[in-house]
Amino acid sequence: MDGFTVTFTEAVCLGASFALSGIFYYLHKKSRTTVDKLDNAPQFAIDGKLKDLLKVTPGACLRYAVIEGTVTPVGEHLSSQFNKEISGVLQKFTLKEHRLVWSSISRTWLDTERVLHERVNVVPFSLAGLDETTVKVVSPLQASGNHTEITNEKFHQANFGFGELVGQYLSGEKPKGLLEIEEMLKVGTTITGVGELILDTDGTLSLRPPSDSSQYFLSMADFETLRRENDNMAAWWKVLAVASALAGAAVFFWASLRYYRHLKARWEQDKENREFARRQTEALELPATEAPQDGADNHVCVICLSQPRDCILLDCGHVCCCHVCFLALHRRTCPICRQDVVRVLPFYQP
Repeated sequence: MDGFTVTFTEAVCLGASFALSGIFYYLHKKSRTTVDKLDNAPQFAIDGKLKDLLKVTPGACLRYAVIEGTVTPVGEHLSSQFNKEISGVLQKFTLKEHRLVWSSISRTWLDTERVLHERVNVVPFSLAGLDETTVKVVSPLQASGNHTEITNEKFHQANFGFGELVGQYLSGEKPKGLLEIEEMLKVGTTITGVGELILDTDGTLSLRPPSDSSQYFLSMADFETLRRENDNMAAWWKVLAVASALAGAAVFFWASLRYYRHLKARWEQDKENREFARRQTEALELPATEAPQDGADNHVCVICLSQPRDCILLDCGHVCCCHVCFLALHRRTCPICRQDVVRVLPFYQP
């Protein structure tokens, strides 16, 4: 591609588009695989029959199964720090700082946040069925899905004096305050669990993360809602992958169009040069020794000041340069009047 280069913006857009397309496609395939596994996962009720089923299953293990039960603590439960009447088995406490940061680009104050502190408490718990059968939940912190609810949320407004406010405007950062959030998995909540279901040697039923790296779920939603959410997520990743690929294709098409225009201009220039050379060979030229010597400076190219003027620039009609210098011009404009040149004809001095 002699004389043609891809711009920095085009290169960045193409690279970003292909990279994002690959990432989005990978996430789509991963989500699609999860949905397919959910479709094929058997659903069981938590009762005495479940233990009998696992006893006759090879390895006393179901690689991917769906169960639904009520959260029941194994031993002591956790109490909310803000409402002692609320009890649970998993508690997450988060402290966030909110700030206003001045953006010189948008010329506005932007709200930002950062986590100052995060603490998670968990106690052993099980999912209970209609009878006394329970399934112990293993490694609940590794599970995906919405299985906690906010039990307390409080914002502490920051107070500042006049001097501190002036300093904040000068620095471009203004603290707004602190946000306290407490989330809990309450006792008695109905949970849908999806994972590896096993029967331990002591006769305990357990739900744990799948050994084949399939996604582990604990969700307050029912199974159909959980499946639909993952299906929608897979569809969104697909849309993003296609949109990113189309954006890259558009940039590639634009670069290809510029390259075609560049080639077309070169073809037209070569055609013009051949036509100019043909007319020169067809014309009768005076021998160099017979060229007039008087006023030779008036017939010299105004650009190189060495070669004779041998072309007429149209539409302005100026005869001011040689054809070689005209081809070297960055823009096809007349060196005398700066008008655009639409055609070049050979010129011969008698």
